[in-house]
Amino acid sequence: MAKNVVARNKKARHDYFIIETYEAGIQLTGTEIKSVRAGKVNLKDGYARINGSEVWLYNVHISPYEKGTYYNHDPLRPRKLLLRSEEIKRLIGKTKEKGLTLVPLEMYLKDNKWAKIELALVKGKTKHDKRESIAERDARRAMEKALKRH
Repeated sequence: MAKNVVARNKKARHDYFIIETYEAGIQLTGTEIKSVRAGKVNLKDGYARINGSEVWLYNVHISPYEKGTYYNHDPLRPRKLLLRSEEIKRLIGKTKEKGLTLVPLEMYLKDNKWAKIELALVKGKTKHDKRESIAERDARRAMEKALKRH
């Protein structure tokens, strides 16, 4: 099962504590999948919301396909995510908790065929938490650098 990462949301890992992750399929049109294969995706401001018994992805920018005609898609249109019903029921309960939201972490092509989204249930970090995680990262880098020298 090869995983060809098309886009990553680096900002999400910096701004949120990741509680759980889910793999979701994404419903795309023909020109959208061609743009995804070309790597023309931006997940930075994306989020997911549950409407009824469906999960929708908002603010994910998939650029229009260059060779497309009038069949081209709207770059910021909401896209339906494909999850199992028991996962959706669990997410409904979790997102009702205060401060929890759904954010896309990365989009990838699975087996070079299917576009998938790694969706995360997250809780926002405060300014203090962000500083703490930066300090931990710097300390880890310093330890790895010292181990390489010896």
